[in-house]
Amino acid sequence: MNDFDVIVVGGGNAAFCAALAARECGSRVLVLERAPLEVSGGNSRYTAGAFRFAYDDVGHIRELCPELSEEQLDITDFGSYSTDQFFDDMYRLTRFRTDPDLCETLVTQSRETMIWLQKNGIRFMPIYGRQAFKHEGRFKFWGGLTLESWGGGPGLVDGETDLAQKAGIEIRYSARVLSLIHSESGVNGVKVRMEGKTHEIKSRAVVLACGGFESNTEWRTRYLGPGWEMAKVRGTCFNTGDGIRMALEVGASPYGNWSGCHAVGWDYNAPEFGDLAVGDGFQKHSYPFGIMVNATGRRFVDEGADFRNYTYAKYGRVILEQPDQFAWQVFDQKVTHLLRDEYRIRRVSKVTGQTLADLADKMEGVDKQGFLDEIQHYNNAVQRGIKFDPNVKDGRGTTGLEINKSNWANTLDEGPFEAYHITCGITFTFGGIRVDPKTSQVINDDLEPIQGLYAAGELVGGLFYFNYPGGTGLMSGSVFGRQAGNSAGKL
Repeated sequence: MNDFDVIVVGGGNAAFCAALAARECGSRVLVLERAPLEVSGGNSRYTAGAFRFAYDDVGHIRELCPELSEEQLDITDFGSYSTDQFFDDMYRLTRFRTDPDLCETLVTQSRETMIWLQKNGIRFMPIYGRQAFKHEGRFKFWGGLTLESWGGGPGLVDGETDLAQKAGIEIRYSARVLSLIHSESGVNGVKVRMEGKTHEIKSRAVVLACGGFESNTEWRTRYLGPGWEMAKVRGTCFNTGDGIRMALEVGASPYGNWSGCHAVGWDYNAPEFGDLAVGDGFQKHSYPFGIMVNATGRRFVDEGADFRNYTYAKYGRVILEQPDQFAWQVFDQKVTHLLRDEYRIRRVSKVTGQTLADLADKMEGVDKQGFLDEIQHYNNAVQRGIKFDPNVKDGRGTTGLEINKSNWANTLDEGPFEAYHITCGITFTFGGIRVDPKTSQVINDDLEPIQGLYAAGELVGGLFYFNYPGGTGLMSGSVFGRQAGNSAGKL
C-alpha cells in the first residue's frame, strides 16, 4: 500500500474526529477499522448518541439545533450547564480523581467541539423523553444532558463516515492493526492484517482510537477482578485492548483506573455482545422511579440517589456483586408511563402480576417472602407528604430503612405490577494510556512524549474513576480525537 501522512486506528467517533481534523490540516489520512463494514463504528454505533457539553442558555442550543421550532422553544426549559457545573460533576463522580488537566481540556473544549461537529455536518436534536419529562405543560431538561446526534449512534457514525469519504480520507475495513512500526525516532507506521496478508504502512504519525479492553474476557478478569467474565458486553466485540497493548509495547505509560469501568443494568437475556438490531435497547435506566431487588428479595442500592445520568454507569458493578449476578427492577402503574422506550422493546425480560404475590411468583430466582416483606417495609417508609416530580431531585424519599431511597420514592401498591430482569452490561473500561492533555500525544514511562504517536477515545486513561457522567464518552472522544488529529496532522 501507499504511505500516508496520518494513520488512524479505529472506526468510531473518536477515530473519525481524529481523521477529519488531520485532513483539515492537509494530511493524507488512512483509517484502519478492525471490524467489517456492516458492524463498523466501534461502541459509538451502539450508543444513543448523547453528548454532554457546557452551554450558557437556549441561544447556544439553537446554534447547534437550527431546526428547532418556535413552538418547541416555547414549551421547553433547556436551562444551562456551565463549565463550573461540568467540572463539578466530573470531580464529584470520580471522587476527585479525574486528571485536572485532561478534565480542563474536555470541559473547556466541549462546546467548541460541538460547534465544529455541527459545522462539519453532524446534526443534533434535543433528547426529549429520556432527558426531559413534560410537567405542567413544559419540558424541563435535567442532569446536564440535552442533545443527541440525529439517528443516535448509528446516525453519528454514518454521518462521520460520509464526511470522511467526501474529504478524501481512505477507509479500510476488516483491517486489524497488529503492531506499531517503531524506531529510535518514534512511531512511523503500522503492521496491519488485511485480506489474509500482513502489510507494513508507513506514516508520519499514528492515532490510536480503537477502544478499551471491555470485550477481552481475560483482561476483564485480570484487571477488573473476579466475576467480570460474567458481564455482558453492551457494544462491539472488537474492543479487546489492541491499541493499549500496542502502545504499551512501544513504552507508553499506563494510566487511570485500570480496575474500573462503565457498567450498567442490562437485560438478563441479552446476547454476549451488543446487537445492532437492538442498539442500546437492552439497557434499563428508569430504575429511579421504582426499586431494584436481588435474589433475596432485598433492595441493595439507593435507586434515587441522583439523576440516572450520575448513577447508571456505576450500578452495573453493584448488580454484578449480587448473588448470581442479577437483579429485578420493579414498578407499579403510577410510574409505568415514565418508563423509557427501552422497556417496550420486543426482546425484553419482563414479567407482570395483578398482585405483588403474583409478580413474585414469576420473578425467577427471587425469594418470594423476602421480596414481599421488603415491599411492605419500603411502602411504610415512603414520605408521602412530599410531592413527586420526575424533573427535579424532589426529596420524596424513605426513612428508617437500612438503605433509604433519596428521591422519587412512591409506594408500590397499584397493580398491575411490572418487573424487569437485569444483569451487568459493561460499556467501556476506564484504564488506558497517558496522553498530553493539550496535544493528545502519548506519553512514555519516563513521562516524555512518544514521537509520532497520539491517542483518543476509550483507551485514554485518567479521565474517569469509579463513575461517569452520562454523555461524556462521545464528548471526550470528539474533543481528544479532534485534538489528536490536529496535532498529528501538523507534525
